[in-house]
Amino acid sequence: MFEATKVGRSVSKQDFKEQQAQLRTDLLAAQRELKAAQVPVVVLISGIEAAGKGEVVNRLNEWLDTRGVQTFAFWDESDEERERPRYWRFWRALPGRGEMAILFGGWYQTPIEHRFRDHCGDAELDAELNRIVDFERMLIQDGTLIVKFWFHMSESDQKARLKELSRDDKSRWKMLPDKSKFSEQYAAFEEVAERVIMHTDRGVSPWYLIEAGNRRYRDLTVGKTLLHAMRSRLAAAGPTDEQVSGIGSPELPAGEQARITLLDQLDLSLALERDPYKAELKRLQNEINELAWRAYSQKRSTVLVFEGVDAGGKGGAIRRITNAIDARLYRAIPVAAPSDEEKAHHYLWRFWRQIPRAGYITLYDRSWYGRVLVERVEGFATDAEWRRAYSEINRFEEQLVDSGVILLKFWLHISQDEQLKRFKDRENVPYKRYKITDEDWRNREKWPQYKEAINEMVVRTSTRHAAWTLVEGNDKPYARVKVLRTICAALTEALEGEQPPPAGYLPCGERRPQPAETATAGKKGK
Repeated sequence: MFEATKVGRSVSKQDFKEQQAQLRTDLLAAQRELKAAQVPVVVLISGIEAAGKGEVVNRLNEWLDTRGVQTFAFWDESDEERERPRYWRFWRALPGRGEMAILFGGWYQTPIEHRFRDHCGDAELDAELNRIVDFERMLIQDGTLIVKFWFHMSESDQKARLKELSRDDKSRWKMLPDKSKFSEQYAAFEEVAERVIMHTDRGVSPWYLIEAGNRRYRDLTVGKTLLHAMRSRLAAAGPTDEQVSGIGSPELPAGEQARITLLDQLDLSLALERDPYKAELKRLQNEINELAWRAYSQKRSTVLVFEGVDAGGKGGAIRRITNAIDARLYRAIPVAAPSDEEKAHHYLWRFWRQIPRAGYITLYDRSWYGRVLVERVEGFATDAEWRRAYSEINRFEEQLVDSGVILLKFWLHISQDEQLKRFKDRENVPYKRYKITDEDWRNREKWPQYKEAINEMVVRTSTRHAAWTLVEGNDKPYARVKVLRTICAALTEALEGEQPPPAGYLPCGERRPQPAETATAGKKGK
């Protein structure tokens, strides 16, 4: 595979000077056009040691308008990064629409290093590479242009370059002596690199292998290749997208019994008397407070997702949880229409930003499921967008759980009659009036469409690692107690079960939070 990067290609000083001026002009023009077209660009820079990756990035920043470019080097992890799923740091680096991000190594760096050091086998590496392929496909389908460069050179050229760098006190290679292992085992590293490139070289996100022996040739080739990729993206009608069928669920026969959904099976008459409710609520709130502190001491994050029909009781259930937990341990995130900044990114971007640190809790009042509910029904997302969202969401949630996050999802459901009663109550009570909007009434008129969307959402996203809990919500006390019981049971099982491995990367990139260092569990109010 790498033979073509060892043939000795070069560019003279004169040729470089003559071509650089035009290339720079063309790159700036393409960058402005991509900004106007609202296309985000991710440039991945990877390759063997001493290939001049830093020099290339500095050159690109010289040629491009740096006001629209951000560069990220994923070297040492911060405490903040280590206490979250691994891809959290990459999501934060993704550019907005019309902007560009240059990533050193990116999501490839750790899998390559881990396989090279025998921290994982080929099967584990391939599993992580499959995740990368899915991740890149998801970004590309959302409109991102991904351009991946691998810089390579012969072993003799690398040794000469490393000798040169060893005399430079500012070189990254000299500052990290551990990097020398990659040059000492050139053939072994090349074998790992070939496996990674072959597995992730796809038509929508190909690898460009760049011979790095001659700096002028290397830089011009990168600039011209990037320009070609940018122009090709501008000439295309839009992002690469998969073909979708006309329907997302089986075509059902006519008849009421043939069209029963999961929601129809809920017994909405379930209720809890006031006195038993108050006693059980107090007991569960005490228990959840204790469990929240235990999770904090064990560095186990918790994500609670609350979805439901309008006036279904999400806010009331959330308040019964937050009233019981120390305010320092949680954040409640109300999810409304996306801001301009959020619209400029993939729809999952704003939810990745709110993933809690190890030991903390995030409660989402509405969530990423808006893509397959309100955005689907109201036409805010295209058919292709909401149909592919099911698999995107499942992969997102799987990453959270794999990293040690305790993830619980609740759907609070009420009948149409109960919803109407609550809507009128909100209109008649001054301090509840802010809760009712014209949009709530419009959504009510689309009850059948929402019911179909909810049923498909549960069917496609209630998985082994992130199952839905359907809550009968006509009686508020019953619904609140069921939510609290479910949370307490799940936390107890997670905290008393087998503990996650120590902090650090598991084979080829999966992450787990740190174990408890000291017993810091306490009471609310500490």
